[in-house]
Amino acid sequence: MAMDVIDYFIHGDDMQFVEIELDPGEAAMGEAGSMMYMEDGIVMDTVFGDASAQQSGLFGKLVGAGKRLITGESLFTTVYTHKGQGKKRVAFAAPYTGKIIAFDLRKYGGTMICQKDAFLCAAKGVSLGIAFQKKLGAGFFGGEGFIMQKLDGDGMAFAHSGGTVIERVLAPGEVLRVDTGCVVAYTPNVDFDIQFVGGIKTALFGGEGLFFAVLRGPGTVWMQSLPFARLASRIFAAAPMRKGGGGSGGEQGGILGNIFQGDD
Repeated sequence: MAMDVIDYFIHGDDMQFVEIELDPGEAAMGEAGSMMYMEDGIVMDTVFGDASAQQSGLFGKLVGAGKRLITGESLFTTVYTHKGQGKKRVAFAAPYTGKIIAFDLRKYGGTMICQKDAFLCAAKGVSLGIAFQKKLGAGFFGGEGFIMQKLDGDGMAFAHSGGTVIERVLAPGEVLRVDTGCVVAYTPNVDFDIQFVGGIKTALFGGEGLFFAVLRGPGTVWMQSLPFARLASRIFAAAPMRKGGGGSGGEQGGILGNIFQGDD
C-alpha cells in the first residue's frame, strides 16, 4: 500500500504536540484518543484494527486488531482524511510530559522497533505489527522490552517518549546497557538481549531492577530519561493511602490517594 507523504510541525517543549499538514486526499492515522484538533474538511473515521490492513478483508482486520491488543494498544485506529480543498491540518498531542520523535522510515530500511506504548500517529499506510524478542533471556525477563511494536512502511511515523530523549548511534560491536523501561526505539539491525545486573546485593538493593537491556551495534537507539512507569510509581509512593492527615497538604495528599484507590 502506498504511503501518504505528509508535512509536519512539532510544537512545544515538554508537553509537545505534532501538527500534520494534509493535501486533498491524504490521510494520517492516530492512536485512539490522541487527536488534539483538526481543521474543517478533514473527516475522521474509526476503523477496527490496523488502518493499513483495511483492503485485506476481515481476516486482515482481525490480525491487525490482535497485534494491537497484544502490544497494549486500542483495538481501533482513527484515520483522518482530507476531503476538502487546499491544505488542512490535524494535530496529535502527547499523553504525558516528554518528547515526540519523528521517524522517516525510509531512512531506516522501512522498519522501526518501538516500545509497545510509544506509537502516537503516522502517515496512512504505515503498518503496526509486533516484534517479539527471539532470545530466551529477553523472553522470560525482558519486561517492557519483550513485546514491542514494529512500524513498517516508507512514510513518517511519530512516537512519544517520557522526559528527555537521546539518540545514540552504535558502532559495529559497540554495547550499551540500558534500563529496560528507558528503551524507546531502535533500528532492527541492533541486537537486543537481557542481562542480569550482577550480584545478589546489587540486584536486591541497587534500585535499578534485576535486568538490563543490552543493545549491541551497529544501529541507532533512542532512549528516554523518564519512563512513564517510573513516574507513576513515584507519584503512587508519595501519595498517602488514607484520607485526611490534617492541614492543606494532608488534604491534597488524601485527594491524590483517593484518585489512585478509585474513590469517588
